[in-house]
Amino acid sequence: MKLRIDKICSDYNLASRKEIRDYVKKGRIRVDGEVLKSSSDKVDPLTSVITVDGVKLEYEEYSYFMLNKPDGVLSTAFDKKQRTVLNLLSKPHRSDLFPVGRLDKDTTGLLLISNDGPLSHELLSPKKHVDKVYEARVKGRIRPELKEVFARGFQYDEDLVSDSATLEILSYDEIQDQTLIHVTIHEGKFHQIKKMFLAVGSEVLSLKRVSFGPLKLDESLKEGEYRCLTQEEINLLKEGHENA
Repeated sequence: MKLRIDKICSDYNLASRKEIRDYVKKGRIRVDGEVLKSSSDKVDPLTSVITVDGVKLEYEEYSYFMLNKPDGVLSTAFDKKQRTVLNLLSKPHRSDLFPVGRLDKDTTGLLLISNDGPLSHELLSPKKHVDKVYEARVKGRIRPELKEVFARGFQYDEDLVSDSATLEILSYDEIQDQTLIHVTIHEGKFHQIKKMFLAVGSEVLSLKRVSFGPLKLDESLKEGEYRCLTQEEINLLKEGHENA
């Protein structure tokens, strides 16, 4: 897989393409020990050794990060006015990263960030039925009978009917009059879980995604922190969508 050297460097936010042309003129970029002659030259970044000012560029075709998304941050790649999940990543980072799916601004928890478009498409495809598990605190005591209602699916908005979902009641706090629950869905419609509970007479007070397919939220990550996925986690994601 051969790519232009200016694209490879700009993908890693090392410099703009204009600046990279200047780097080349000054002999600051080498490929396999040889000074690069043109920024438009194509090389295979997976087999060639690329150095900038003597520092080796560690190239990966795809990058994968697990973020524990905090409240108040947008799940989008760019916004002119508000902070986004990509603003939480330490720089330099790849310029082609994006969040895989979305969490509401006030929803916290597991968000996958990558540049792997094909995998993202598979994970988000409604046909794949990838499970997403959310932990929520909801107002009032949730009745056990609602488990069957969620399992059957029901109309929760004027034009929306939920697919089968799994409701697990974890605990009830009498003092706060709140129930801690887990909900598993494989859809991802706008404000879906919040609307589902409103439809059954309750209100979601807080919402956190704790798993996405086979990927579990690393509880050692504080809100706003992230880490690279392990190779085992990457394999699980890819195997999961292939078997779906």
